[in-house]
Amino acid sequence: MVRGIAIVYGLYLLLPMALLTVGSFGQNWTNSLLPSGFTGQWYMQLWNDPSFRKGFISSLVVALSTCAINAVLALPLAYSLHQGATRGRAFAARIVSAMPVAVPAITLGFGYMIVFNTDTLPWLGSTPLLIAAHVIATLPYLTNTLLTDLRHLGIERLEQAAATLGAGEWQRFSGIVLPSLRQSMLSGLVMVAALSIGEFNLSNLLVGFQNRTYPVVLLQAFYGATGFACAATVILLLLASLAALLSSSLLRKSP
Repeated sequence: MVRGIAIVYGLYLLLPMALLTVGSFGQNWTNSLLPSGFTGQWYMQLWNDPSFRKGFISSLVVALSTCAINAVLALPLAYSLHQGATRGRAFAARIVSAMPVAVPAITLGFGYMIVFNTDTLPWLGSTPLLIAAHVIATLPYLTNTLLTDLRHLGIERLEQAAATLGAGEWQRFSGIVLPSLRQSMLSGLVMVAALSIGEFNLSNLLVGFQNRTYPVVLLQAFYGATGFACAATVILLLLASLAALLSSSLLRKSP
């Protein structure tokens, strides 16, 4: 039964991706299960379309900036929350864990539209605002990943042992906490990058026309040729797959 459920789930997950890939090379796809003909023109059109090239670069800039800011903020935040939880103050940690579900991205987007579309804060449509919004939306995921690893590894016992040997707070943090969380940090940052690259709701509400990200530009493809839309979607899937492969490679090389 478990194997059957796994097979059904795998088909449900992979079949749309396979159809998109086939459709991206189909010459014509109208009212049929599979396209007719074979062509690579859709990828050539995609490459020659400046809006998609610019959207691709914008998505990379936003995703890399989001990862960099998350890397700086998440580790000390997770460590502080874990320290508070071990002292009986776990309420803040539970709030952080629930934030991705409790506060949907579209809710944040509408709030930012109201706040940053004023004469005092005229930042709506700017890339820095979009990066900040992506950071707020993805930071709980990375923080929660690090919190889970901190609980699993029992860092406090190692820190107590190091403290008895005379290690200071910074020595314990840099010598025990940072090396222990390297793998979870890498995997968490890949998750953050994937979430940022694929984020549509926030980006569609906040980004300006000149700084549209790839998912926002991708929406316009579905108003044109089906093969072109499939090709544009396949590029997004390939980007996510490359991120996953990079993550696996980095984790294997980690001692």
